[in-house]
Amino acid sequence: MSNTSVLLQPITLGAIELANRLVMAPLTRCRAGAGNVPTDLMAEYYRQRASAGLIISEATQIMPEGQGYPNTPGIYNEAQIAGWRKVTDAVHAAGGKIVLQLWHVGRVSHSSFQPHGALPVAPSAIAIPGEGRDATFKKVPFETPRALDTAEIPKLVWAYELASHHAIAAGFDGVEIHAANGYLLDQFLRDGSNQRSDQYGGSIVNRARFLMDVVDAVTAAVGADRVGLRISPLQPANGMSDSDPWATFSHVVRAVDAFNLSYLHVAGMGVDQPGAAGPTFDLNALRPLWSGKMMVNYQYDQARAEAAVHEGLADVVAFGVPFIANPDLVNRFRLDAPLNAADANTFYGGNAKGYTDYPVYSV
Repeated sequence: MSNTSVLLQPITLGAIELANRLVMAPLTRCRAGAGNVPTDLMAEYYRQRASAGLIISEATQIMPEGQGYPNTPGIYNEAQIAGWRKVTDAVHAAGGKIVLQLWHVGRVSHSSFQPHGALPVAPSAIAIPGEGRDATFKKVPFETPRALDTAEIPKLVWAYELASHHAIAAGFDGVEIHAANGYLLDQFLRDGSNQRSDQYGGSIVNRARFLMDVVDAVTAAVGADRVGLRISPLQPANGMSDSDPWATFSHVVRAVDAFNLSYLHVAGMGVDQPGAAGPTFDLNALRPLWSGKMMVNYQYDQARAEAAVHEGLADVVAFGVPFIANPDLVNRFRLDAPLNAADANTFYGGNAKGYTDYPVYSV
């Protein structure tokens, strides 16, 4: 790759100016400190990767009830805001840009994470098949969640709005609404997990109402040009399915397009499992429905990313595991340098090993 590569060219996503089109995808690493406060080690981890055009933070719970994994950071109190400020300051000092991913896991949680040991919440009282993790990271059967009352949903919308304000107070350049991977907003979108009979269930318009309320509140709070949205229409993880994913997500994309967001982030998980989450469709078919900037993610390498941008299927490309193992991924792509292999045993939890100790490339 030469310096004239399209991936190395600057681009603006809403109000956020990127030095290149390589994005660090959101990556849960389970290394937050006591009280789910970001640590100095996390600041160093993100600082090392500041050459990315944009960093999307690891998923960050908007409220205590939104947590579903140990040692994941929050953005709902002053200590967490201060911890994140160290991260954003480090990234900005290194010349980078970073947005915070707003997260509520819904039924993926376990009562051991919940205040007073309550059941996790969801659109409907439908358990995920199989096993999840409790607060000690022990495998346990997923619990049957409590269906949210209609009157509770506006309070959740407010929590997303408040978390957005907190993110800006912590120095982030914007936020990404996490509506993917089988978490709460995704659970409302898909009819396999949403069997409500109120205004938040039934028709596609109703199932999308919670997401639309969140998008409306978050954009009003921080400006649409600092808000991205992540969806994963074909993702089967966490028991997700839909009877007509194309109808559901084409509606979502068209509806959200009116907000003029900073970007739409389409994650491709599930493309290699046709039919696992419902009838499949070509994710590229969403591109003509979106008038703004498009981000894609999932198993892209340098060549595929170049092709996606050249063909107009994406404006920027998000990389996950390659950024874990290669803090200098942008430079490695520039020099056509070999990539470090990632150590999957160190993905979740632990300290510096497999986190901040990957070497940078030297000739």
